[in-house]
Amino acid sequence: MARIAGVNIPTNKRVEIALTYIHGIGRTKAREICERVGIHEKKRVFDLSDAEVIRVRETIDQDHLVEGDLRRATAMNIKRLMDLGCYRGLRHRRGLPVRGQRTHTNARTRKGPAKAIAGKKK
Repeated sequence: MARIAGVNIPTNKRVEIALTYIHGIGRTKAREICERVGIHEKKRVFDLSDAEVIRVRETIDQDHLVEGDLRRATAMNIKRLMDLGCYRGLRHRRGLPVRGQRTHTNARTRKGPAKAIAGKKK
């Protein structure tokens, strides 16, 4: 099992798909990494040599912000907005949708499960 950026990537999947298990790497970035390192698109993780795994690991470390560093950067950006007290920061603080979605109905993902209101039914 290959360990890249602190994540055990699955061995039976193609390299392009397995790299997407790393937070911060999607299909496009995984494809770019494979092209840069010179890995064939149909190659599976268990077929990789140690040298190829090391090259993939070095490429990711040099060029991409992934896993803990990316999560930390995202959390710091949200904290900065909240400290500023700007509109987006207030929405984050209250746990409401940040990007202008309606909240009268929907928005259950951000607001959590619906709370019953006493005396509402007629």
